[in-house]
Amino acid sequence: MKVAVLGAGAIGAYVGAALHRAGADVHLIARGPHLAAMRQHGVRVRSPRGDFTARAHATDDPAEIGPVDYVFLGLKANSYAACGPLIEPLLHDTTAVVAAQNGIPWWYFHRHGGPYDGHRIESVDPDGAVSAVLAPERAVGCVVYAATELEGPGVVRHLEGTRFSIGEPDRTVSDRCLAFSEAMVAGGLKCPVEPDLRNDIWLKLLGNISFNPISALARATMRQMCLHGGTRKVIETMMTETLAVAEALGCEVGVSIERRLAGAERVGDHRTSTLQDLERGKPLELDVLLAAVVELAEITDVPVPTLRTVHAISDLLALRSAA
Repeated sequence: MKVAVLGAGAIGAYVGAALHRAGADVHLIARGPHLAAMRQHGVRVRSPRGDFTARAHATDDPAEIGPVDYVFLGLKANSYAACGPLIEPLLHDTTAVVAAQNGIPWWYFHRHGGPYDGHRIESVDPDGAVSAVLAPERAVGCVVYAATELEGPGVVRHLEGTRFSIGEPDRTVSDRCLAFSEAMVAGGLKCPVEPDLRNDIWLKLLGNISFNPISALARATMRQMCLHGGTRKVIETMMTETLAVAEALGCEVGVSIERRLAGAERVGDHRTSTLQDLERGKPLELDVLLAAVVELAEITDVPVPTLRTVHAISDLLALRSAA
């Protein structure tokens, strides 16, 4: 199995290291000091489950790699439309793209069935720009339940979780999913193939859609947001509205809001990825987390006043931080 990791940051390098440990032919695509460190020392994983080093091939030139069986996409979703020159050299006729993203993916209604089958979500696929680069038929969805961070160039700190749920847009349990799952498990990760990954997408989104924008607006950690009565109530309302949209689209999350909040509080003083991006001057990945759900609420006629309000304010924050 030949795998390219496009965007070998904290999550991508962790997955690449695990697959390399399982014996896959892994190629990591990165840049800057992180790339230089991986070339010299490999990917050094620091984990409570045991430290290890994976000396996979690392490059900043996908043409050096050539076509692969799987591209594990570790880029932020707001980079997808512009990644054509990077991903094109990696593709052959049957290359699968395993997209590890938060929020609503560009392929969401691909082979969905029902009244919205094939509908394009403008917030995540503006004018079809993402689909033009990442054909939906190549997509294998991936919901990440692992937490990692780059401790330094070439050094990945694994904090918790090893689950990477994957699934086909058409809800089949395909050979390509089973093969990828087997390799991930051999590398020490959990990788269930879900018959309908959309349920997992909404479960993960329930936290991201609320905690991420509020954390950036309030400059607060998970614990701080949960313990403050005002923000906790706003987050509860955002989750309730999100569940209503999910249910209108036929999805079942299966976790109560109170349980989701309790889990977030246990995480402690963790800063969300959106808050970290804001502090580092990086673009905020809010379209797939928040704007997309507001758009889905419009087509399903679900009232989401709190989501709309938080979206308006956080969208202005994103625009100002990018200026």
